[in-house]
Amino acid sequence: MGSATTQALAASTDALAAASGLNLDSAAELFAAARTIGESAQLSGALADPAAPAEARSALVSAVFAGVSAPVRALLTTVAAQRWSSESDLVDGVEELAIRAAAAASAGDDVATELFGFSRVVAANPELELALGGRLGGDAAKRALVERVLGGAVSPATMLIASSLVPRPRERRVRQVLSRAVRIVAAQAGRSVATVYTAAPLAAAQEARLRDALARRYGGEISINQVIDESVVGGLRVQIADDVIDGSISARLADLRQKLAS
Repeated sequence: MGSATTQALAASTDALAAASGLNLDSAAELFAAARTIGESAQLSGALADPAAPAEARSALVSAVFAGVSAPVRALLTTVAAQRWSSESDLVDGVEELAIRAAAAASAGDDVATELFGFSRVVAANPELELALGGRLGGDAAKRALVERVLGGAVSPATMLIASSLVPRPRERRVRQVLSRAVRIVAAQAGRSVATVYTAAPLAAAQEARLRDALARRYGGEISINQVIDESVVGGLRVQIADDVIDGSISARLADLRQKLAS
């Protein structure tokens, strides 16, 4: 992520936090706006053009998105007024606002956990991942498949996020799309996500100790997602963003083999 995008995203997120009257319908409008911008090279290029005056980009938003609600149009105007490192970053930015808006509208639901659970279902079913991420099949069919898989087992916010993102992954794997959504939802709640790979499920007391240790190390609330992975053998492998803490027995054995071979 370029420095321009970092600043643009921060300003856009601040605008979202300051907005009033946002709900799940607003999030759906933002997802639709992200699709509209992403599908038009001409529109995304015009909105991300640093040479174009901010007023001209804002006027373009007003013309293209005249039919959306006033709070959403104001957010899109803020997005267009920023300087983005690339057109794809701008689309990502609108998409992130949509995810955050959905999460904020469902603060009482554990949206991050539900999205993570869906990502594990996809990871465990190669045929499902191929059906959702392949080039065959239209958006409507993929959206219907997501809805059949999730059924009534998740909150409306989770359903909206998954059914909006998965049909249009934009050259990303479905699991990557869902993992990014989990991180954004957690960030909206002021938490970081730790993915813990372990050979057996952690007991409640073990998870609590690990959460406290990670919170002290990273300075904030931590949301833990467990992945059962027999290859870990024993111990844990923890990933937070780009940091990996590998205390698994398999890692120690691999290190020992490397030392013996050298």
